[in-house]
Amino acid sequence: MYSMTGYGKGEYRGGGIELTVEVKSVNNRYLDLAVKSPRFFLAYEELVRGMVRESISRGHVDVFVSYSDKREKERALFVDLDLARAYVQAATEIGEAFPFLENDVTVSYLLRQGDVVRTEESGGEDEELLFAFTSALKSALAAHKAMRLAEGMRLEADLLSRMETISALRDAIAARAPRVAELYREKLTERVKEYLGGKVDETRILTECAVFADKCNIDEELTRLSSHIAEFRKIAKSEQVGRKLDFLVQEFNRECNTVCSKSNDSEITALALEMKNEIEKVREQIQNLE
Repeated sequence: MYSMTGYGKGEYRGGGIELTVEVKSVNNRYLDLAVKSPRFFLAYEELVRGMVRESISRGHVDVFVSYSDKREKERALFVDLDLARAYVQAATEIGEAFPFLENDVTVSYLLRQGDVVRTEESGGEDEELLFAFTSALKSALAAHKAMRLAEGMRLEADLLSRMETISALRDAIAARAPRVAELYREKLTERVKEYLGGKVDETRILTECAVFADKCNIDEELTRLSSHIAEFRKIAKSEQVGRKLDFLVQEFNRECNTVCSKSNDSEITALALEMKNEIEKVREQIQNLE
C-alpha cells in the first residue's frame, strides 16, 4: 500500500557535473506529470515520463532538475552566412535610403551579433550527462517510493483499525436485530390489550409481527457488510489499492444506508450512524492512496 503523497531527492557529483533531481507528488485521480528543468533537458522529457510511470501510477507529480556543468569541452564556432548577408543587405538598403548616415557595418560588427556567430559544443549526445541525469532520477524515485511506502503503512494501520471498529459495530447490530421483532410484538400486544380491554387475537398479532419482521429484516445487509470487511482486509495487502477501496467504500455506504432505513429501531439506527461516520473517515483516508 502506497500513499500518493511523497518526496524524493537524488544527486550526482562527478567529472565536473553537479546534478540534482527532486520528485514531489500530491493526490490526483490520474497520473499528472510536470517536468521543470533547464531547456537542455527537454530532449529527455519522454525518458523522464517513462521512468516516472514505472514507479508511480497516479498522483500529481513534479520533477525538478538543476545542474552545474564545469567540464572542459571542445567547442566550435558556427557562422550563419545567410543571416550575415541579410544584415549587410539591410544596412545597404538603409544607407541608400538615408545617404547622409554613415554605414559602419564591418566584419567586427557582424561578429558581435550573437545570432550570426554561435558557439556550439562538438560531438553528439552527451552520454556522460545523460548517465548523471538518469542516476539522479533513479535515486530520487527510489527515495520518493520509500517515503510513500512508509506513509502507506501508516495509512494501512489506521484503515485496518477503523475496519475493526466497523466490524464491531456490525456485530453489535447483528446482536440487536433479532430483538427488534420481539419488542415490536410486545408493544403491539400491550396496545391491543389497552384498546380492546384485554382481548387479543393472537393469530392477528403473529401475522402483523411476521410482516413487520420481514420489512425490517437486515440479514442480507449484515452478510454483505461481513463480506465487504473481509474483502477490504484482503485488498489492503496489495500495493495499488486506492481505486479498488474507493469503490468498495461506496458499497459499505450503500449497505449502511439500507440498515438505517429498514431497522425501525433507534439503537440500531444509532449504531449504523456511528458506522457511517467511520466509513466516511475511511473514505477520506483512501483518497491519499495510490
